[in-house]
Amino acid sequence: MIETDGLTKRFGDATAVENLTFRVEEGEVFGFLGPNGAGKTTTVRMLCCLISKTSGTARVGDYEVGGEEENLKIRKMVGFLPENVGLYDELSAYRNLDFFARLYECSDAQRMEGVERLLRMLGLWEKRDSPVGTFSKGMKQKIAIARALVHDPRVIFLDEPTANLDPESAKTVRDFILELKKEKRTILLNTHNLDEAQRVCDRIGVLRTSLLAVGSPQKLRESLWGRKTVIHLARVDDGMVSAVRGLGFTRIEAFDNKVIVDVDDGDVDNPKIVSAVVGAGGRVQYVTELRPTLEDIYLKLVGG
Repeated sequence: MIETDGLTKRFGDATAVENLTFRVEEGEVFGFLGPNGAGKTTTVRMLCCLISKTSGTARVGDYEVGGEEENLKIRKMVGFLPENVGLYDELSAYRNLDFFARLYECSDAQRMEGVERLLRMLGLWEKRDSPVGTFSKGMKQKIAIARALVHDPRVIFLDEPTANLDPESAKTVRDFILELKKEKRTILLNTHNLDEAQRVCDRIGVLRTSLLAVGSPQKLRESLWGRKTVIHLARVDDGMVSAVRGLGFTRIEAFDNKVIVDVDDGDVDNPKIVSAVVGAGGRVQYVTELRPTLEDIYLKLVGG
């Protein structure tokens, strides 16, 4: 549904996005994770045909980014939530959404049905006649998300949708994204919120001008950290560590009554490790897997 090959954007001598190649499948939630200035917003703006690319190619649906006619078709089929919500404060919630639906040339029936549906889903139907200027920041963000969806787009771009929101509002927005996910919409989410990315994204691309890594959170953990088994013991001595090393495992740490072993397949390796430790006199209390957080992965990739 979204595909880029060598996509690059330069502003004068500054490179904002360099040689970006990735693919988002239909119905997938793909997250760009990166610090401020990493190129996330620039990438989305290129894919929404709001700014031109310097080089490379990009496609959204059946259309290639770049041509005037195809750019117009892409704009009609995508929904975009920018960092700046850009609503009309003097208009009511209903009239804001109705106005943007008219811009997308939705029929009267589509507008009435779509606006009511979105306001109800976001818990704002009772506020439909209130001016948006009287809304809290979280409520405005909900209206902005509804605006991005009012024409029923196939592809949705969300740029920092929970930035600066209180925890309750942020949860409401995340829950709404998960509802969209159930509808099999294709979503590209920009965020530097690690917890948010892990909760809603099928795959994550870590971006810092260029793409540093891409995969599911689990795949990123395994590729960057491997798999580690932790044997919790009543006590640890050199004999137990030697017994594990004798099985051919070379990356072993022992501290705080724990033995940590790098393994290829825990289901196969863990029984052998436990047996060796018990044979060396160890009293095993329990066995766990050491799972790095998405924060650990992110900081390792961006050099933190």
